[in-house]
Amino acid sequence: MSPTSSHRRHLAAAAIAATAALVATTVQTGTASAVSGRDAAIAHARANVTRNAAVFGFGPEQDLQVKDVILDADGSQHVRFDRTYRGLPVVGGDLVVHQDAHGRLTDSSRAAAHDAAVKSTVPAIPAQTGASRALQQAQGISAATSTPELVVWAADGTPRLAWRTTVAGVGEHGQPAGRVVVTDASTGEQIEAYDAEQEATGTGHSEYTGDVAIETTPRNGAYALIDSLRGHTTKDARNVSANSITASSGLLVTDADNVWGDGQKFSTDRATAAVDAHANTAWTYDYYKNTFGRNGIKNDGKGATVFVHVGTAWDNAQWSDTCFCMMTGDGDGVTDPEQVDLDTMGHEMTHGVTSATANLRYSGESGGLNEATSDIFGTMVEWYANNRVDTPDYLFSDQSTPPWLRRFDKPSLDGRSADCWSRKVAQLDVHNSSGVGNHWFYLASEGSGAKTINGVAYNSPTCDGSTVTGIGNQKIARIWYRALTVYMTSTTTYKGARTATLNAAKDLYGTGSTEYNAVAAAWSAVSVS
Repeated sequence: MSPTSSHRRHLAAAAIAATAALVATTVQTGTASAVSGRDAAIAHARANVTRNAAVFGFGPEQDLQVKDVILDADGSQHVRFDRTYRGLPVVGGDLVVHQDAHGRLTDSSRAAAHDAAVKSTVPAIPAQTGASRALQQAQGISAATSTPELVVWAADGTPRLAWRTTVAGVGEHGQPAGRVVVTDASTGEQIEAYDAEQEATGTGHSEYTGDVAIETTPRNGAYALIDSLRGHTTKDARNVSANSITASSGLLVTDADNVWGDGQKFSTDRATAAVDAHANTAWTYDYYKNTFGRNGIKNDGKGATVFVHVGTAWDNAQWSDTCFCMMTGDGDGVTDPEQVDLDTMGHEMTHGVTSATANLRYSGESGGLNEATSDIFGTMVEWYANNRVDTPDYLFSDQSTPPWLRRFDKPSLDGRSADCWSRKVAQLDVHNSSGVGNHWFYLASEGSGAKTINGVAYNSPTCDGSTVTGIGNQKIARIWYRALTVYMTSTTTYKGARTATLNAAKDLYGTGSTEYNAVAAAWSAVSVS
């Protein structure tokens, strides 16, 4: 975040193993035109599984239960099934059938189970025994009830008949609590036991956004900062340095009564920074999800690990692809409090989005665009949250680095950043060359000249003396997101960004539209042509 920070961007490549010898299948449906796209995809998928039984491990007395269907814009189909054997759920038997627009099999994804068959579905161990043993595992849960369910357990790849017993009751602090215990239905041996993840809502007294509701999870008789809706976890790094952090570092932040923090800056309550980090990560997730349909940073549904209290007097925040985590410091302890305010959190997590999409190189003009992207969407997260305490503005990190770290209307007011493009921009630190992109975003959103927005006075000049009329930051953010995810590449320059955003504006609004012309005018106004 700071002008001296370095953004670590070693994205771990995900290896996708191609399924060999898949047999292409076409479903003959005389009434295909009358069947919805979803129903047709399911019908094709069922047929593909049947005809490729060896690939999917699909055999006699098995059945498929549709769990989800995703239809891509290009017509590709992804049908997710849960599996049953003789009517029993197969744990670890789920699979996904990937098909082209015509329903032809292209690939498959499968959980651990291949063959789901077991010798017998009659348990040697009665349900009552499994339920009793489950209750013994549920220490600290009062008023507990146990519900056993007979399943085929194949999560470790070997199918066996098992009792999956859910214990539900009340924890020692009055919160809902539960535990799941799985036992072999033939021998009584315990296979595994785990806490039933039950969503809870806590009250956080934050530093920057007032009192906020935060998603927590009951855990071992207390509550933990685990957001099961979005998948992220917040930990206390215990002041370990940023370069020593791994995904397993730190301690999960927990609390007995689900009321967190004291709402003070420079707080001695270590949970206070965690409240902001946890809540602002949720706002960032929700912004991308509800605005662009993006399901998490990598668009894969996986949540990040968020660390607070990193380093000693570390006046910075940082995203790391290596550990897929967000790291925040405690500020300098004098003027800068903990680096967990809303736009800072949105900024750093956007580095992960950029890495997963255009992967803009962190040097030269592409590095400036990388930083501008994080500034832009960090600011848009703030506008999305529309919090009454942290009012939306065009001042980046004004809460944790007062009066602000960077500003959009005239970036050069920090004494280092560029308002206008020139050949020298590529030689600047990326946090300063980002000024050109930030200035463009402000002009395209709000226009040039003096104005007051949400109580803040701005006066944005143009580099060519023109007058620019803005079209609103929501439209410009939408254009930037499409440019980032569809047209930009790792080496895009500012000139390339102009082309990319014009292509995006054309896709979204049409060539010659008000939006297209506003994008072009704002780029010309910052000397990018």
